[in-house]
Amino acid sequence: MIRVLRLNKSGLPTAWISRQEAATLYVKQQVLWSIGEQPLRIVGGINKFGVRSEINMDPIIACMGNHRRQNFVPGLNNALLFRRDDYLCMYCGNKFKETDLTRDHIVPKVQGGKDVWKNVVAACQRCNHHKGGRTPEQAGMELLAVPFEPNVFEFMYLANRQIRGDQMEYLCSRFTGQRCWQG
Repeated sequence: MIRVLRLNKSGLPTAWISRQEAATLYVKQQVLWSIGEQPLRIVGGINKFGVRSEINMDPIIACMGNHRRQNFVPGLNNALLFRRDDYLCMYCGNKFKETDLTRDHIVPKVQGGKDVWKNVVAACQRCNHHKGGRTPEQAGMELLAVPFEPNVFEFMYLANRQIRGDQMEYLCSRFTGQRCWQG
C-alpha cells in the first residue's frame, strides 16, 4: 500500500503515514503545503443527498505540529542495516537474502566496539565467522564500503519499500551520497 510522506513545516520528514491518516490531516486543515506529481484519491461514503465524498491529496504533505527531528539518530536494526548495505556482504561483496546476513561489528564488542551505525556492516555468515572477534585489519579482510549513519531522508527511504517516484525524488535530494540507492 502506498503511504504518504509526512513532513514538518520546514520540510524534514517525520513519518510514513497511511492515506487515511493523511485524509484526517487534510480534513482538520493541518496540511500547510504539499507536493507531488499525481494526487492520491480517497473516496468515502454517500451522504443523505446522494453525494459521495472524496479527497485528493498529494503524496508528500507538510503539517503543523511539534514533530521535530533535531540531531536525529535512526534506531539501528538488522532490516534497516541490511537495506543500507543493499543486502551485500561488506567483505566478500556477494548479495544475500536478509535471512542469510548477519550484523558484523567492525570493532568487535569484545574489543570495546559499540552497537552503532558507524561500527556495523552487513556480513554473510561465512565472512562474519572468519572475522570472529577481530577487526578487519587483524583478520586480513577489507571493507568494501565505509559504514555510515543514515540521515533522516535516508532513513525514510530505508524504512519504506514502496516509494513513489515523486517521494523518492524529494528524499534523494537530501541524501549524503555515501551510497547509490535507487527506488
